Amino acid sequence: MREVYLDHAATTPLDPGVLAAMLPFLGERFGNASSVHRRGEAARDAIAHARGQVAALVAATPEEIVFTATGSEANNLALTGVIEGAPAARRRLIVSAIEHPSVLETARALERRGVPLSVIPVDPDGRLDMTAYEAALGPDVALVSVMLANNEVGTVQPIDAIARLAHAHGARVHTDAVQAAGKLALDVTALDVDLLTLAGHKFHGPPGAAALFVRRRLRLAPLVHGGLQERSRRAGTEDLPAIVGLGAAAELGRARFAEEASRIASLTEALWQAIAERVPRVRRNGDPRHRAPGILNVGVEGVDGEALLHGLDQAGVTVSTGSACSAASTGPSHVLLAMGRSPEEAHASVRLSLGITNTGDDVARVIDVLPGIVERLRALAHPALERSA
Repeated sequence: MREVYLDHAATTPLDPGVLAAMLPFLGERFGNASSVHRRGEAARDAIAHARGQVAALVAATPEEIVFTATGSEANNLALTGVIEGAPAARRRLIVSAIEHPSVLETARALERRGVPLSVIPVDPDGRLDMTAYEAALGPDVALVSVMLANNEVGTVQPIDAIARLAHAHGARVHTDAVQAAGKLALDVTALDVDLLTLAGHKFHGPPGAAALFVRRRLRLAPLVHGGLQERSRRAGTEDLPAIVGLGAAAELGRARFAEEASRIASLTEALWQAIAERVPRVRRNGDPRHRAPGILNVGVEGVDGEALLHGLDQAGVTVSTGSACSAASTGPSHVLLAMGRSPEEAHASVRLSLGITNTGDDVARVIDVLPGIVERLRALAHPALERSA
């Protein structure tokens, strides 16, 4: 049974071209970029090349790219680094209610250390409540952190407008763009952000390689202390093969972005239309106009999302019920709750996330198996109701 992989928002397969770029550095071209001999110089050159590739993906300069191990680390560095480097009179942090756990939990950890925190609500489509946001801004705000594309429902935020308002009050702006890379055009100048997070495994790079864009002259306190790597912003010997892979993935993603993003968006819409036609009592979660291609979050009335996940998995279709980083949580999605869904509606939702490996045959396979699985689960949960329907 061929797997139909629809969990690209959790992680993507490593591109063969990325693997080919990495392999020499896992073998004969190993080296420590901090060493002063020829092998160390070659390692430094490889990292510099990758830094340029990542910078090009977001229209930044190489000096503005800081390599980290994960997107979560980059988000932690952005929030903690700015707050710890801010003056005492300007230490308030603003985040949205639907941020990734690596932002929300970092914000709450800072709050426990005395940092004032404002959490801004969103509307039923997942867009930031701009009235509440404007009211929260003030001269004491150090940083605003709002994700570009939501990882669960795909809603895209007006980051440029959010940044413009923040900068008018003297605050810095960070955006978690982990789900946007490869799906949306990224330009840090057009977005008007001061910090931006990327993670390689979300756009066919290796896990264990991520990056934080940090605008020049921004004061950022390090999380990891030690050597002078990454301009003293992230100490530790660089993961040479992973960084090379991240750079290769960034270059490949930039080259094929327009064609693939359009194709994936069309596939996603075709999948949703087919689900809406073949499965009664379903709802699409997320903004109908401002959305990242590839992420489809569907609420299925009368069905437990986890049961639906397992039913699809047994049929060879891989989906999720939300963020992979929250998979161990037994509670409903904080994103869907923030959007006004009831706990029952949130529990009845699944995320199908498409990527470059998917085709029309995959959509056909999902539609072939999904209606029967939903019908069976509804009958098991509400036998009398389903018989009368």
